[in-house]
Amino acid sequence: MGEIDLETYFARIGYGGPRAAGFELLAALQRAHPAAIPFECLDPLLGRRVNLDAASLQAKLLARRRGGYCFEQNGVLWRVLTQLGFQVTPLAARVRWMAPEDAPLGPLTHMLLKVELPEGDFLCDVGFGGQSPTAPLRLEAGPEQATPHGLYRLVDRDGGLELQMRLPDRWAALYRFNFEPRVLADYEVGNWFTSTWPASRFTTGLMASLAPEGRRLSLMDTGLTTYFADGRTEQRTLASAAELHQTLTRDFGLDVSAEEAAQAFAKLSGPAA
Repeated sequence: MGEIDLETYFARIGYGGPRAAGFELLAALQRAHPAAIPFECLDPLLGRRVNLDAASLQAKLLARRRGGYCFEQNGVLWRVLTQLGFQVTPLAARVRWMAPEDAPLGPLTHMLLKVELPEGDFLCDVGFGGQSPTAPLRLEAGPEQATPHGLYRLVDRDGGLELQMRLPDRWAALYRFNFEPRVLADYEVGNWFTSTWPASRFTTGLMASLAPEGRRLSLMDTGLTTYFADGRTEQRTLASAAELHQTLTRDFGLDVSAEEAAQAFAKLSGPAA
C-alpha cells in the first residue's frame, strides 16, 4: 500500500514525543492529526481527481499543506500506524449523520480504522469532519466515552455498531459499521463514487473542519462556525471569494490559491447552488 515518510508526518502534525507503539502514542496522534491537517473537500468540488496512493497522499496532505476527506485522512493514518508497529484493520461504514432514523442505509462510503492494543480494540477515525473523535474510542457498545472535543458512544445495530455523538439535546448517529476487513480496492470504489457522483455532497458543496485546542472550526459552503469547549458558538457568512480565500488560508492553514477560492465561491453562489 506504499509508505508515508514518518518524519514529514510528525512535522506536519507538530508531534515530537515518544514513538513506541501503544495507547499513549495512538491517543497523541489522534489528537494532533485533526488539529493540524484539516478535513476538506475542495478537489471534488473543483472537479479534480482524488488519488489514494501513498505518494499522492503525502504530496497533498503533508508536503503541499492541504487537507482531505476520510479516504485521504485515514489513508495516511492507516499507513503511519502500520509503519509504527500497530496492528491495524481498515474498516468501512455507512454514513447516518443528519439522516432520519428510518432512512434507508446508504453505501459504504466512509473509512475508519480498528487498532488492536493490549488494553483492547479501539476505533480510530480522523476523517469524519467536524464530528471526528479526537481520541481513540474503545470498541464496545454501551459506555459513554469522553474526548477533548465531545462525548461519544457505540450502540449495537444490525449485527455491527453505530457510532453516536452527543449533541446538546440528543445523541446523533454518525455511521454504522461491522468488522469485515477492507482492502484498498474497496476504498477506491467508494472514493470514486463520493468524489464524482453529481449529487454527492462533496461535488456540490464545500466542507472544511479543524480541531485545535479548545474549539472546532467548521465551514459549510460559505458558513463558518466556531464551536468552543464551553458551549459557545460564533457564526459568520463569507460574502466574497476574498473572504473565503482568507478563511481557508488563515483559519484552516490550507495552501489554496486565490484563483481556487474564487472558483469554489462561484460554484457555491451560482444558480445551481
